[in-house]
Amino acid sequence: MTAFKDHATYSRLSALTRYLLVPALTTVLLSACSLSRPNPDQSSWLVVPERTAAPRVTPVNMHLKMGNFSANAPYDGKSLVYRMSDNKYEKDFYNVYLVYPRDMVASATQKWLTQSNAFSQIIEQPTTFFPMYQLQGVIDEFYGDYRNQPTAVVTIQFYASASFNGKNGMFSTPRITKRVPLADKSTQALISGQQQALTEILQELEQRLVTDAASAPPEYKSVTGRHVVH
Repeated sequence: MTAFKDHATYSRLSALTRYLLVPALTTVLLSACSLSRPNPDQSSWLVVPERTAAPRVTPVNMHLKMGNFSANAPYDGKSLVYRMSDNKYEKDFYNVYLVYPRDMVASATQKWLTQSNAFSQIIEQPTTFFPMYQLQGVIDEFYGDYRNQPTAVVTIQFYASASFNGKNGMFSTPRITKRVPLADKSTQALISGQQQALTEILQELEQRLVTDAASAPPEYKSVTGRHVVH
């Protein structure tokens, strides 16, 4: 180890080290703080459709559990997506959804079907209860189309199935697309358009599920330890 020749040299080097190290540490700490705080220039939005019709009088005798919902790229992130040309899409990092689109759609679907009284019971996804029937969904489109007339575009593929059927039989698989013209290209107009589009999708989904439930595989019943179909 090299020794310093005198105390003055050591003091000068110590001062130089502090001069260089303190700003560097300050920069690191400020960067860490900025990572933990939301971007003040960023706006967060929610798409929250509301079912205003009266609940159905007679529900289908079916316990339907909300399964997994997902979104295909580029709609799997929080940024709003704009289609500028046939092959050009842009993500808006200053306008984002408060939660992921898959979670918004799953929550809206669960709330809508519960309020509709279309089925005897709607089971939320996080529960450990596993009824025979479940509903899943995939977001195929969720963007603002700005190629010509500004339009909100939402497409969702739904899958209603009998979870414990030997063939995992699906009895309803509607793929529903809605396009809602917008008054302008503002973010507020797009969110309102997507909310209307999702409202129309859930209205159609409700009717399709009620109709298709008649063709669902019969529920398994347990008799003397064995499962038989009734």
